[in-house]
Amino acid sequence: MTINRKRLITKFLSHVVLALGAVTMIFPFYWMLKTSFLTDSQALEMPPKLLLQFPLYFGNYKEVFELAATGRAIGNSLFIAVVSTAGVLLTSSLAAFAFAKMSFPGEKKLFGLIFATMLIPSQVTLIPLYVVFSKIGWIDTHLPLIVPQIMVNAYGVFLIRQFMMTVPDSYIEAAKLDGAGYLLIYSKIMLPLCKPALVTLGMFTFVGNWNNFVGPLIYLNTEELFTLPLIINSFRSAYAVDWGLLMAGSTVAVLPLLVIYLFAQRSFIEGIAATGLKG
Repeated sequence: MTINRKRLITKFLSHVVLALGAVTMIFPFYWMLKTSFLTDSQALEMPPKLLLQFPLYFGNYKEVFELAATGRAIGNSLFIAVVSTAGVLLTSSLAAFAFAKMSFPGEKKLFGLIFATMLIPSQVTLIPLYVVFSKIGWIDTHLPLIVPQIMVNAYGVFLIRQFMMTVPDSYIEAAKLDGAGYLLIYSKIMLPLCKPALVTLGMFTFVGNWNNFVGPLIYLNTEELFTLPLIINSFRSAYAVDWGLLMAGSTVAVLPLLVIYLFAQRSFIEGIAATGLKG
């Protein structure tokens, strides 16, 4: 067997494996979309049908959007996700700039301490945080879902710092010679150069807050404050599940994330590659 033939076979097998992986990844989304167009009786048919059933049933989407709670929940989720993302990008980029391009006493120890917080499972701090938020009157508000991650986001600091380390120090030295201070260097030089890393962190933060279920479940009690995952969860009852309605709500929740990724995928991939992150 010639070398060229071996390469062709290897390339073909690689494409087959990638195609199977792609189908495996896409199939759950297809099944969710297909089920969202089914009536409750169709969704429970056995054996289930693999292909879409025509005519499509849009009653589930109509019911989802007719619920007043759904509109409020989308607004609440959007508010939390946007404010949290903006705050995390600001504080994380400022801290990352300090750790990457400024020298001060205890720099490495402080960064190591911040980095070490990534090793602590969120379940460990859940009860202590609830007690603290209860004492200061933050329970049943959106503040516990926004403020903590803005104050300290170890992952965001690490991600952007890794990217800023690749920016040549000569840029900063040249700016200093022209009379620029650290704030001007940060805003006019570092932020534009770190766009891929900022987009990557922004997408991770937005998606994490948009899909957050445990936090709102623990801290929110009033339905007017509920986020979209909580409203979607309410479509299930103790004795039955309306799968069509549940999948329609899930599709509504997933679509904004897909749209954001389609528009930002180039910067997202650049940020992942430049910071050395792997799935």
